[in-house]
Amino acid sequence: MGTFAVAVAFMNTHDIDYEQHMALFVVLLEIPAILVGIVLAKGISKQIQWSVVAPLCFAVIGTFIGSALGLSVGGTTILATLFASASYIAVPAAMRVSVPEANPTLSLTASLGITFPFNIILGIPIYYWLANNVQSNFFT
Repeated sequence: MGTFAVAVAFMNTHDIDYEQHMALFVVLLEIPAILVGIVLAKGISKQIQWSVVAPLCFAVIGTFIGSALGLSVGGTTILATLFASASYIAVPAAMRVSVPEANPTLSLTASLGITFPFNIILGIPIYYWLANNVQSNFFT
């Protein structure tokens, strides 16, 4: 939710239009976030070193989905930001139940100490640039 608020502030500060229903995606994307967290904890993360590359990979997916859905550049940027964000509310609670051996301190540190600052400082401008380029080159 924090990253979403900053993305909306970025759009408002730069007078970039976006769909007003984007807040709905904050709630809807918690479900795949929980599933991705479980899948990563159960084994895929042991084979692939995700580090902070994961936000960029997920942002690219979010950008193409937003563009394919016909969202504006601002809406696509917000969706890419949500795809790149780490859940620090629902996922840690779900992980405690589904993967009791998971380290909640590690996941909270990664989401609040690495992913959140990255998205705020560099990510949102990168996702805006990406949304602009994807829409002008692939979806015009």
